[in-house]
Amino acid sequence: MPDLITSLLNHDLGHLRIIAGLWGLELEFNETDAAREELSASLLDFELVAELMDSLSPTAQTAVTTLANSDGRIAWSTFTRQYGDIREMGAGKRDRERPHLKPASIAEALFYRGLLARAFFDTEKGPQEFAYIPDDLLSLIQSRKGRSQSASIMLLGADRDPPLLGRESTPAEKIRVIPANDHILDDATTLLAALRLVRETKLDLKLMALLRAAGLLKKNIPQTEKVKAFLEALRADALNMLVETWRLSTTFDELRLMPAVICEGEWTNAPLDTRNLLFRFLQTVPQNKWWNLNSFVKAIKEKYPDFQRPASDYDSWFIKRASDGVYLRGFEHWDEVDGALIRYFITDVLHWLGQVDLGFAEESGVATSFRITTPDSRISNIEKEKLHISSQGKITVPRLAPRAVRYQIARFCEWDEDGGRVAPKGHIETKTDEYRYHITPRSLMKAKDAGLKVEHLLPLLAKHSGGIPPVLVKALKRWEVNGAEVRAETQVILRVSKPEILKELRKSKAAKFLGEVLSPTTVIVKSGAIQKIMEALTELGFLAEDESRKNE
Repeated sequence: MPDLITSLLNHDLGHLRIIAGLWGLELEFNETDAAREELSASLLDFELVAELMDSLSPTAQTAVTTLANSDGRIAWSTFTRQYGDIREMGAGKRDRERPHLKPASIAEALFYRGLLARAFFDTEKGPQEFAYIPDDLLSLIQSRKGRSQSASIMLLGADRDPPLLGRESTPAEKIRVIPANDHILDDATTLLAALRLVRETKLDLKLMALLRAAGLLKKNIPQTEKVKAFLEALRADALNMLVETWRLSTTFDELRLMPAVICEGEWTNAPLDTRNLLFRFLQTVPQNKWWNLNSFVKAIKEKYPDFQRPASDYDSWFIKRASDGVYLRGFEHWDEVDGALIRYFITDVLHWLGQVDLGFAEESGVATSFRITTPDSRISNIEKEKLHISSQGKITVPRLAPRAVRYQIARFCEWDEDGGRVAPKGHIETKTDEYRYHITPRSLMKAKDAGLKVEHLLPLLAKHSGGIPPVLVKALKRWEVNGAEVRAETQVILRVSKPEILKELRKSKAAKFLGEVLSPTTVIVKSGAIQKIMEALTELGFLAEDESRKNE
């Protein structure tokens, strides 16, 4: 950082005299350059620095100590949010109003004492404006006070851990608890099967992003060998793989996945850097302790508000509220963007990945507390439950049946609503304990087109169930040989009062819309052609009533 004499370069003689006066000095030189050298030499005195520091208010001392403990510099926007800004004024207005006698903020009081300067410095993310203490003056301040650990650290250094953030939650903030779970593995199995079938399903964008990052999807196409290894892995290993993929991913972007906001434009953020910093904040939370979520977010806002913002930039990111399209620019929207990201990170992503338990106040739909799980506290589920198969071709798959088995069964069957899953009665979560499918000629034909055969399905069902009903085995084998032997169809039937009417209709241009004759007065109408038949009958002089439209 610049030294004191360099930091004073842009100040006129009047400003230098103000600094000298506040230090109890009187400048002898009346030429600016000479006065600057005189002032700089006079201020760099250990005893004088100690005397000035003792004269500062407690808040001003804290501000100086905060800067000193942050290696002498803090992003300007961060510092001024805590300690106020400096009023811009020329020399004439300054000399008339004498702001140094009645400073409008702590920052202004330090500025007119020469303890605070501002400048742009290069960072990894480009030039950024900082508040700083001149380098040689900083050495004297640090020598006097040492590296005080009691003051709040506003800018987290790479070699420093943050202080404790927030507070422990009260019993009222965790009346209802949702423990961490591994249901993400079941959702992933469902999604991979749906994509493999090219089946219409509600796509979970967050899950899609994670599966792409893990290499299980490529252009939304399941990658056979990687999917096979994932589905056959022990649940604990599969979950760890997803967690580690997420921890290291540069493409999984929590900010852009938040459903409450929409990110527009070509600006970029750094999700991996943000994720790593949030993890460092979470490391301050004691293990196995329930922690208040609001206080945690508030502490980050107070101490590290720019945790995801390069150069404290709150204006160039085009983010709008999804509900009404209002753009959320400026620090005043921190809670809706940056604060919301912290909450999303904990309650949506970490809980989803089985790393955090959530606590809720009574009747509250929003998490009020959280507890970070430890490897020892996590339940390791084993996939050993059996399928249940009915003689009607309905298959119930428990959630803890082998995922690889359910993935294959899903490719042979029709699915019930919501991906085949069914919620258990009285369950406090929306997740489910079983999935339901049913075998139909249509689903078997789809499987056949994908290269799957009944001879593959039968051993799979036999191995992982309590037995297959013999009638279903017989039906499946007959279908393999003969295909569908019975077909139920919905048809529109045209019934006339006399055979002559049907004969006339067969001679008209509408004859091509008639199908199989059922009797001299009854015929099947080809799909979608009933209106053409009605128009043709009118032209022949017969008014007809369309019974098929009565329920419309």
